[in-house]
Amino acid sequence: MPYRATAPFDWAAILRLIRSEFAYMDARINPPSSMHRLTEADMASTAENGEIWVVGTPPLACMFLTLQADSLYLGKLAVSASTRGKGMARALVEVAESRARALGLAAVELQTRVELLENQAAFQAMGFVETSRTAHPGFAQPTSISYRKAVQAR
Repeated sequence: MPYRATAPFDWAAILRLIRSEFAYMDARINPPSSMHRLTEADMASTAENGEIWVVGTPPLACMFLTLQADSLYLGKLAVSASTRGKGMARALVEVAESRARALGLAAVELQTRVELLENQAAFQAMGFVETSRTAHPGFAQPTSISYRKAVQAR
């Protein structure tokens, strides 16, 4: 069951999970993932100014939630290879939806890279709709796809 990570937390364990599970992207995406610049201090700041949700101790899955104008941004969704296919990503997305509703927000938003077709398919299967494609600085072609999922008030 997902729980919210608050200080003090083993930020190094989450960083290891993200680096391990995002490593496969290195040979597939350009520019490199922002996870290479992510630090434990960044995560502590995210937890103070947003939310970090985790499954398991040590972490088997995680996501970062950041408040935007009318939505909740879901970032750094990572699930350990040993536990994929068990619904952890879906459970975390459901937490994001619940948090967006609780905060009175209209949607959950996220981004994935254009090269990561399996991520695109997974997010679409969870009800996310593509809203735009953007290019990182210095790139003429799109490098990222933005997705949005409206949340209904309950």
